[in-house]
Amino acid sequence: MSEDSIIYGQQDFSLPHDVVTLPSGGKFYKSKKKSVKVGYLTAADENILMGVNTDELVMTLLRNKIYEPDLRPEEMLNGDIEAILIWLRNTSFGPEYNVNVLDPKTNQRFPAVISLEALDYKRVQVESDENGNFTTVLPKSGKTIKVRPLKYKETTEIQKMADTYPQGRTAPIVTWRLEKMITEIEGNSDPGFIAKAIQSMPIMDSKYIRKFIRENEPGLDLTRTVVAPSGEKVDVDINFGVEFFRVFY
Repeated sequence: MSEDSIIYGQQDFSLPHDVVTLPSGGKFYKSKKKSVKVGYLTAADENILMGVNTDELVMTLLRNKIYEPDLRPEEMLNGDIEAILIWLRNTSFGPEYNVNVLDPKTNQRFPAVISLEALDYKRVQVESDENGNFTTVLPKSGKTIKVRPLKYKETTEIQKMADTYPQGRTAPIVTWRLEKMITEIEGNSDPGFIAKAIQSMPIMDSKYIRKFIRENEPGLDLTRTVVAPSGEKVDVDINFGVEFFRVFY
């Protein structure tokens, strides 16, 4: 079955659902939808939580629970997907997220509870244009470029390419990511030109682009601070591994 033949989203809107606001505001999608209809997890979805392997769990849930046939989850930004996953977990298992954290002072682990309801949007310094591109100036070369955040599909494709790269060789992950992030350099949007320019790009500019995207791509602030038994403050990053949905299994 081809990807185009897959039906994305449920057609029966009578199923229990709610509306989730997207951190991106829909700027990065053709539909420009600022929010999406998302179905609640049901008893039937427990089969997915228990039976689907880790790599496919997130995408299987999204395909089943996003009730927007014209919006493919693969084409969505990571920040929007994370917002939907947080909503699904909150409405199914509650907002308390239990983690084990390392106390940096005693080197001992301790349990902590994070409230997922307290998560808020990231505070960004630069807004994207109507096409989802950011314009910035590189610190070393001084060139003006346009960049965009990676879609979920692109992130997973790069990881798969890296996993299958020949043993003994270093996968050019940085280059692959930059080729997808950069949409224009000094007014030139030709992919061949951009790929060639990346090969000779100063490392200062390369690091700047990745940091710029990380700080300005829309999404939730997934870092929370907890206090260790020693009194030390520890930053905890929420991740979406298998335990995020299977914590009670």
